Amino acid sequence: MNYVELFNDLHPGFFCQESILTMPEDWIFTELVMNLRRDLPKVTPLQSLNGITFGEYRGELAALRDAVRRVDQDWVQYFKEEGRFYCAFDRETIVAFCGLTDMGWFQGLHIGAPGCVGTIPEFRRQGIGLEMVRLATEVLRQDGFDLSWIHYTYLPQWYMKLGYQPVLRWNSSGILDDRERRYL
Repeated sequence: MNYVELFNDLHPGFFCQESILTMPEDWIFTELVMNLRRDLPKVTPLQSLNGITFGEYRGELAALRDAVRRVDQDWVQYFKEEGRFYCAFDRETIVAFCGLTDMGWFQGLHIGAPGCVGTIPEFRRQGIGLEMVRLATEVLRQDGFDLSWIHYTYLPQWYMKLGYQPVLRWNSSGILDDRERRYL
């Protein structure tokens, strides 16, 4: 699979965006993929769930956007009425979230993505976000997606715990030569 071609198909004009062009060149991001036809996301040990539950979000958009705002104000724009979201809850409170995105088709493969993954600060470092992404990836697989794509992350090792594989790296100058594999 030509992942550069896939990236450019999924994100046309990506490297022409002002927000990308103006990033410092030493900011390096990774794209990762999981073949959902062949692979299941790996189960990872949790410190403690203490009543945390997981599921697709069906509540008021304002509550979800408030949780997103606590993690990254810039992501609020991506949490819209027509979106599909997967969350972790402490009773009724959203403690972690991600979007479930249909990224389209490429060479006969249906591509989905858990995106804008975040956990509110007081619930971090317990494995909640990782478990949420594992379950969200499983939802994508059950929905018939062929590939799950992680876009625009600086935490590749975190996703690799679930079995995602890095396929390319990029910075403000474009896609980088991957012969060094510094992110592994």
